[in-house]
Amino acid sequence: MNTKVKIAGVELKNPVMTASGTFGSGAEYSEFMDLSLLGAVVTKGVANVPWPGNPTPRIAETCGGMLNAIGLQNPGMEVFCERDIPFLKKYDTKIVVNVCGRSVEDYCEVVERLAEEPVDLLEINISCPNVKEGGIAFGQNPKAAEEITSAVKKVARQPVIMKLSPNVTDITEMARAVEAGGADAVSLINTLTGMKIDVARRTFAIANKTAGLSGPAVKPVAVRMVYQVANAVKLPIIGMGGIATAEDALEFILAGATAVSVGTASFRNPCAAAEVAAGIEEYMRNQKVADIKDLIGAVK
Repeated sequence: MNTKVKIAGVELKNPVMTASGTFGSGAEYSEFMDLSLLGAVVTKGVANVPWPGNPTPRIAETCGGMLNAIGLQNPGMEVFCERDIPFLKKYDTKIVVNVCGRSVEDYCEVVERLAEEPVDLLEINISCPNVKEGGIAFGQNPKAAEEITSAVKKVARQPVIMKLSPNVTDITEMARAVEAGGADAVSLINTLTGMKIDVARRTFAIANKTAGLSGPAVKPVAVRMVYQVANAVKLPIIGMGGIATAEDALEFILAGATAVSVGTASFRNPCAAAEVAAGIEEYMRNQKVADIKDLIGAVK
């Protein structure tokens, strides 16, 4: 039985990875599970310099999920390269580095710094606000998305995954834009913009006012968008959004995703990603599916 998949020429032992921002760089979770059981670990967003993140409170529970406005707090690329990459290299899993920035130059600086590092893939988070363009996210404007893809590709030594924002009118337009820019793969969805109000205090539940919604509540939207993108571009897709079980993951794979990421579920169950990987294998055995590739995009 074959569970191996390829993303832009990089072979993963199974199609399950972690979702950026929900797994740190894996160190904390390694106390609960063997990271070698995963196809890949996707790191938290890495910037060129340390980012302090947003003021608190910055997380809140919601029905069927959670809101977060962490603000991509991270120690910067130098600490990441010195501390986190050597840790992840101890495991038999692929390393995907999520990259964030406030300008095209910021992103390119991180990508250039990672060029000589032993990481397998780069995931570019274009849901960050573009400071030079009045704060609209790179991923909400097709022209900006294509431009940043093309700029990153010029300096990248690893294949580039562009992470798409669902906060757009037409997700396929964004997917086509990054494909035109030279992306090697796409991942989707990032969080949906939401808000929660604390009625007792008559104020926002989160200091930032708006925040990113993730968890089971977003899954039907995510599956729909993955299906649309799978039918719009020729790139491999990493699907995510509310995956907590193998059945959830299989929905994305059948809709056209080559691989999947488990995010919010890891907060409730630190072993969620490994359990999803094992569950996919069990499904394949029960359904007598010899190769995972027979499931990818099987629902037309």
